[in-house]
Amino acid sequence: MIAGSKKISCIGVVGDGCGGGREFIVENGILFANDPQTNENRVLLQDIHMPKKISKGGCIITIECEDEEIKFDLSALKKV
Repeated sequence: MIAGSKKISCIGVVGDGCGGGREFIVENGILFANDPQTNENRVLLQDIHMPKKISKGGCIITIECEDEEIKFDLSALKKV
């Protein structure tokens, strides 16, 4: 486990852009998207250090960390 890492998550609202109904999880420095119908996890981003909070608005996942704020675009599948 990455130092200072804990499991945090948020649920994508259906109709709110990309990823509706999926759970977005940061655990052990990795951002996953979990599909509740298949229970499959997809790795979206790695090397996340000391995450504190995760939220989703539209197609953007925002991860607040101790030293930075990460924005991940679900439509482009990359950091913005």
